Amino acid sequence: MSLARQWKIWTVAFCSALLVMGAAKLAKVTASEPISKAASGTPSTRTKLPTAPDLGDRFSDGTPNFLRLDSPADQDAFRRRFVLIAEFQALRPEQDVPKEINDCAALLRYSYRNALRGRDDSWEIENRVKPPSALPSVEKYRYPATPVGADLFRIRPGRFVPTDIKDGSFAEFADAKTLKNFNTHFISKDIRVAQPGDLLFYRQLEQDTAFHSMIFIAHGEWNSAGVLEKNVGPESANQYVVYHTGPDGKDRGEMRRMRLTDLLQHPSPRWRPIPGNNNFLGVYRWNILREQN
Repeated sequence: MSLARQWKIWTVAFCSALLVMGAAKLAKVTASEPISKAASGTPSTRTKLPTAPDLGDRFSDGTPNFLRLDSPADQDAFRRRFVLIAEFQALRPEQDVPKEINDCAALLRYSYRNALRGRDDSWEIENRVKPPSALPSVEKYRYPATPVGADLFRIRPGRFVPTDIKDGSFAEFADAKTLKNFNTHFISKDIRVAQPGDLLFYRQLEQDTAFHSMIFIAHGEWNSAGVLEKNVGPESANQYVVYHTGPDGKDRGEMRRMRLTDLLQHPSPRWRPIPGNNNFLGVYRWNILREQN
């Protein structure tokens, strides 16, 4: 056999071996990947591409649909985390309460923001507390990864339109009046319909800061020492509200937890959450939890 013929045979054999090795590698990679929907007729298990945010405002209340918690699971997760975080502030040592919580609205903002964070970087880890074992996280989005970033609170009236995202309609700060007017909706003046995480708003014209808020905790999950206990759940007869008193002159104010029965019999009638009290504006609910007009 000539040298040229031997070289040709060797070249063909070498190329064939490369093709076989390449095909085997491709088959291995293909077998390890999920089959696409187009090829199999079933949904792909690959990571989904992010979808465009829903820029609608189904209730015309200024809150974009991309912030609303649509599923019952997310609504329950938000409520549980919101009340657990807020109640804890009233039970921890005063020096441990975050400095940013300096009035009633600050407590709302702090608890709201942290309730929307995930477990991986969550409030529980930062504060070295052990939450209930089954405490879930909101899944629709995780603060601050939203189209409005960390600016969760609407501060202007009007229906939401896409240009609101960048024109200053949303901010990280909002006082009690702004939270009431543009971020929550009225439910009732009957405290009996309140759900955990609902807000009680007051207008006290006798004080420098007219609008005040409290958080309805219901039965709560902490004992008076700031420890989670089994006997403080729904089986307990006590229901609670928590709030920050706000500054008064040189007094910085403080966090308080009060039994609802005591609030209903408050020595000052203007703080009683009853229909006949004109200072009590009613029970309000966050717009992100809104289900109907």
